[in-house]
Amino acid sequence: MFNRPILLLNQNYEPLSLCRLKRALVLIMSRKAEPLERSDLVIHTVNMNIPVPSVLRLNYYVRVHRREVPLTKRNILRRDNNTCQYCGARKPIMTTDHVIPKAMGGTDSWENLVCACPECNARKGNRTPAQAKMPLRRKPKAPHYITFAVNSLGDIPEAWRQYLFLS
Repeated sequence: MFNRPILLLNQNYEPLSLCRLKRALVLIMSRKAEPLERSDLVIHTVNMNIPVPSVLRLNYYVRVHRREVPLTKRNILRRDNNTCQYCGARKPIMTTDHVIPKAMGGTDSWENLVCACPECNARKGNRTPAQAKMPLRRKPKAPHYITFAVNSLGDIPEAWRQYLFLS
């Protein structure tokens, strides 16, 4: 129960991060945050019963320097949900492919790397998708930090959806 993630929002309802129950309780007890959504769990103490929050909102605005998701092969595969961006296959072993090959000036960036199955990667070779007649299923882009963190959880709690614009 104490490892259950809790969504932490800024004062303006912008998602900030995920925190654990202990941190959430400290923020509530010190009156730095207020619970917006509660889960069905309750913590029983000697003096009181404390409902376990699911979503917290800070009582003050925090300026956040935008955190970026590190560009790694693992994160490219996670962003694309381990799905080949050319044929749609999901296989145990996937690779990353440069949309515009490095030989043609392509860079290592979120917008130029996609998940590809080994067969499509070999078939495309050192060509662009247009040259290989292999269109991308989705245009690659850099993921938002909080969305990336929440998606790594798997099932997103229903109470969070409206704050993450997933309703």
